[in-house]
Amino acid sequence: MSEAIPVTRAVDHGTAKLMPDVDRERAWLLTVDGAPQSYVDLDEPTHLEFEYARRLGYVLDVLAEEGRALDVAHLGGGALTLPRYVAATRPGSRQDVAEADRALLELVVEHLPLPEGSGVALHTADARAWLEAAPADSADVLIADVFGGSRVPAHLTSLACAREAERVLRADGVYLANLADAAPFGFLRSQLANLAAVFEELVLIAEPGVLRGRRFGNAVVVASHRTVDTAALARRTAADAFPARVEHGPAVRDFIGAARPVHDPDAVPSPEPPDGAFGIG
Repeated sequence: MSEAIPVTRAVDHGTAKLMPDVDRERAWLLTVDGAPQSYVDLDEPTHLEFEYARRLGYVLDVLAEEGRALDVAHLGGGALTLPRYVAATRPGSRQDVAEADRALLELVVEHLPLPEGSGVALHTADARAWLEAAPADSADVLIADVFGGSRVPAHLTSLACAREAERVLRADGVYLANLADAAPFGFLRSQLANLAAVFEELVLIAEPGVLRGRRFGNAVVVASHRTVDTAALARRTAADAFPARVEHGPAVRDFIGAARPVHDPDAVPSPEPPDGAFGIG
């Protein structure tokens, strides 16, 4: 077998690189303008390399009985890591992916093709525009993992966007978001305030060092009208190579503190990560 070689291509929103993992035969890292976006192992789609991706995977695992098919909508595509994970762990699931960068999607489909019969439909569309056009009560799970470079775009950080997410989800549906922030957590608190105004239940998953304000990092947020099995979730995240804390109920309300929901005119992108926070190669 010939040695895999890196691929670099100009895409709509920057320069994308696909770099082979020397330790895993058909595994690839996708970066855009040097920021890691996705990691995919074509032979083992249940392998989630990034810590935040594993945490999203743990939530997906506990949302329904093992193997049950779900209707999942993804805002942000990257290299389609989580759609591949859902297709492998919950065969028969119907999935939609909204990704604004057409050239990036074309690169991924060309070099990292989805398996036959994956049930994944790809849409070149702005995430919020796609969400606003999606039918009500049409998804069991909605996953927001949208980064323009290393920042969540402002138009995806408002209360109106959270309301659209709630509209698209079924009554027992669950919203998941990958966010990034550092102390004093102005952005993360505002995002939780948005969701608290719309959903009854909130869960926050992050490394203790991030929550204690020691460093910039990812936080996975879960919002729904039903309870999520936080005990099962806590067991999974605690057993991870990089353990995380699972906060819910009063602890999340305390974390939100005096933060208020953000309306569209005042919405801002997530903060710029400090140099070296996520950069690769």
